[in-house]
Amino acid sequence: MTLATSLARRSVLRSLSAVPVASVAAALPSMARAAEFSYKYGNNLPVTHPLNIRAQQAAGRILKETKGRVEIKIFPNNQLGGDTDMLAQVRSGGIDFFTPSALVIATLVPVAAINAVGFAFSDYNQVWGAMDGKLGAYVRDAISKSHLYAFEKMWDNGFRQTTSSKAPVTTARDMDGLKIRVPVSPLSISMFKGLGAAPVSLQFSEVYSSLQTKIVDAQENPLPIIQVAKLYEVQKFCSLTNHIWDGYWFIANGSTWEKLPSDLKTIVARAINEAGLQQRDDIKKLNESVVADLQSKGLAINRPASDTFRTKLREAGFYSEWKGRFGGEAWNLLEQSVGKLA
Repeated sequence: MTLATSLARRSVLRSLSAVPVASVAAALPSMARAAEFSYKYGNNLPVTHPLNIRAQQAAGRILKETKGRVEIKIFPNNQLGGDTDMLAQVRSGGIDFFTPSALVIATLVPVAAINAVGFAFSDYNQVWGAMDGKLGAYVRDAISKSHLYAFEKMWDNGFRQTTSSKAPVTTARDMDGLKIRVPVSPLSISMFKGLGAAPVSLQFSEVYSSLQTKIVDAQENPLPIIQVAKLYEVQKFCSLTNHIWDGYWFIANGSTWEKLPSDLKTIVARAINEAGLQQRDDIKKLNESVVADLQSKGLAINRPASDTFRTKLREAGFYSEWKGRFGGEAWNLLEQSVGKLA
């Protein structure tokens, strides 16, 4: 994943320079080689990303607190395959742990995508209130039905923002007819169509050239991606729309988890959940530094309110449609945290 690798080199090292980034093999003591329970954990991010830095720390803590009984070997940066491959492997037991984004696991558990409903969350207080609360518990239960175990605390992937070469997006009206690149995601396509935009699904490798040649005028991504891909070179405006939030579920193979003795489960779960909380703070600080950096590179930043976007999506039937897709119970749990949508 070259984009993530670049992100690590440019941004994360600056943000987390005080955190050691040794390889897992070097970090773990020799007693781990004879561990009673030795597990493989795969992900798609480089070793220097906050997710892997905190996962490494959790693995070291688990090894120490279990007195060498539990070893977690981390395979970052798609070493064990892409997201689809690793999701299949963690289901089959080929690997033991995986951190898919909610949109990835939604290919198996559709309700897992509910956190990515357009303009649902106004801020992180609402995000964590929902995902650490009843909505998150509902999704975890749905995941468990696919013979996977999801740890209690989601890890952060961030809010997605909108950039454009034409004009800032200040209200939903500015989306009318906007040619915007989106990933291949039914939820994203549906949302931008509901806003009156003209979404175009393209691979990320095509984004820069498509913006440069005006095949599309706009795109949307988390801020660090906008930074490392140098999209400020072909975009003039960045609107902090916060239109979608996504995170990573830390999951385990169900059989693997069930076979672990209860005292070791407690240690592993505590270390992973507490590392997830630390990773959330890392991402928050990283995003704050990226805003200033993008402004220094000439990208104009504005912060639109979400009310006109929600109104437009409501009028377009977007929320009613996805309430039907996700089901009334899950939708009601979402609205308990964010207010009435549909």
